[in-house]
Amino acid sequence: MSEAREHHLPPSRRSVAFWRRWHRWIGLPAAIFLAWSAATGFVVAFQEFFGADEALREKLRTVTSPVTTSSMATDGGADLQRVLAAVAARAPNAPVDKVVVQFKGDPDPTVSVFTGKPSGGEDKQFVVNARTGALVSVEDYADKPFLYRLHSGEAFGDGGLVFAMGWALALVVMTLTGLVIWWRIRRIGATGIRRLFWH
Repeated sequence: MSEAREHHLPPSRRSVAFWRRWHRWIGLPAAIFLAWSAATGFVVAFQEFFGADEALREKLRTVTSPVTTSSMATDGGADLQRVLAAVAARAPNAPVDKVVVQFKGDPDPTVSVFTGKPSGGEDKQFVVNARTGALVSVEDYADKPFLYRLHSGEAFGDGGLVFAMGWALALVVMTLTGLVIWWRIRRIGATGIRRLFWH
């Protein structure tokens, strides 16, 4: 609607036209980013729901750990030297980022050793049987999976995060302007469901 036509409208109609114009201007780029966020969010949720990590969490959720705070010192401690020796056989002198002990193992507890690269960054996750020291599995390790960083915009660096915050704010503005438009064109005298929805 042109500025000249808006000038001849009643104040209430001019107000609605103003909010609709802003709603439309923000709507197109926001819709693109909403589609991006929705698509990557769906894949993230799908992997969380059907992934192996979630299956293991569900499996162990009702299992009671055989290790307690009282028995930890006697029969719950993993032999860290034996675990690290098993990892060193596959990755000599690899930097160790962190070590995670999973007491509710199946059938034995496990120790996950996360190694980094000599130049920095994440590298591998070694899962070792805490009782025998046998290597169970070796997987690629990333502190934050690429799909999560893609969803948040972090995959494109700090600029991607700033951009993601911008499009999130754009979606908030879209919601608010839509609510303002809905409020201003509502039917004052309507009753029942027509107070919220109308043609």
